[in-house]
Amino acid sequence: MAKTTLLVDNIALYQAALEGLELQKQRVEEQIRQVREVLSGRRVSAPQSEAAPAAAPGKKDKKVKVAPSPGKKRKRTLSEEARTRIAEAQKKRWETFRAAQSK
Repeated sequence: MAKTTLLVDNIALYQAALEGLELQKQRVEEQIRQVREVLSGRRVSAPQSEAAPAAAPGKKDKKVKVAPSPGKKRKRTLSEEARTRIAEAQKKRWETFRAAQSK
C-alpha cells in the first residue's frame, strides 16, 4: 500500500513541476519575442501579466516614448522634377496597358 501512495505522490509532484516549467517557458518565450521586436526596430508592448497590478481607476496611463533607432532613416522628399518624371512614366505605363486592353 505504501508503494502505491508513493507513486501517486510522485505523479502529483511531476505534474506540478511540469506546470511550473510550462509557465516559465511562456515567460521566456515572451521575453524572446520582445527582444526580437527591439532588434527589428518595432515598438514593444508591455506584456500582459496576471501578476502586474491593475491601474487605479481614473488615472491615465503614461505613454513611454521610444527613441528612434540610429539606423532608421528619415523619409526623403522628392524634387518637383523627380515627381514629374515619375508621373510621366506612370502615365506612359497606363497608356500602354489601355492600348493592350483595347486590342
